[in-house]
Amino acid sequence: MSGAFWCAVVRDTVEVTGRDAAAFLHSQLAQDVASMRDGESRPSLLLDPSGRTVAVLRVVRDGEERFVLDTEPGFGVPTAERLARFKIRIAADLRVGTSAFVAVRRATGVSVPGALPAWWCDGSAVDLRGDEPPAGIPQGTQAMLEHQRIASAWPLFGTDVEAGAIPAETGLVPHAVSFTKGCYPGQELVERMDSRGAGAPHRVVAARCGVPPSPGDVVVVDGAVRGRWTSVSVLDGECVAFARVARGTEIAGAIVPPSRG
Repeated sequence: MSGAFWCAVVRDTVEVTGRDAAAFLHSQLAQDVASMRDGESRPSLLLDPSGRTVAVLRVVRDGEERFVLDTEPGFGVPTAERLARFKIRIAADLRVGTSAFVAVRRATGVSVPGALPAWWCDGSAVDLRGDEPPAGIPQGTQAMLEHQRIASAWPLFGTDVEAGAIPAETGLVPHAVSFTKGCYPGQELVERMDSRGAGAPHRVVAARCGVPPSPGDVVVVDGAVRGRWTSVSVLDGECVAFARVARGTEIAGAIVPPSRG
């Protein structure tokens, strides 16, 4: 496979508006929201007070008093419910919905005006808001999109990463957490594990596989069961798959995620 392609996707959204929107989200998300400029987007985690992951989000600032959080289907309502529990004497309104996006993948070196960085924010994946496809880029299939996701080592929240996982298990802490922004719910667990260099009891890893597994199959290393495969894609003779494995497990063909963009 080569060359950029696009696919239509729908994501859950939570719109946060009001004069306290920036300060409220800054106090609740793991990402630095207060310093965001109009039109800027950043990845973030939303955690509960115990440090468990509620959602993996993209935060977009649309003006002085409006932000849009987009997340995987099925996690918009939990996101809004979690935020609403802490919205006490806050001048901000929450509205849950869905929004259409055009996902452009294998986009490195391709100009896509108005696009939002996606996945690892390294330029290879971008999203356009709305349903208008980009000019000059061919349409792909959902199978191509899924294959590219796994080949890019981007875990799917709710599938590869379980809802309620500790942040260190997601592999997204360096990408979606600010260590300079100040307090937010769940910060203690994130900071403690980072300062100690502690790994999570489980982690997710993507790999190229010679023999395709099926989702739910066990991962066996040196004769021992070390985890389970969570998502699998076979396309044009190439198999890529995600697994959730125990700490210290090394899988042949592992795909290394890009460094933070």
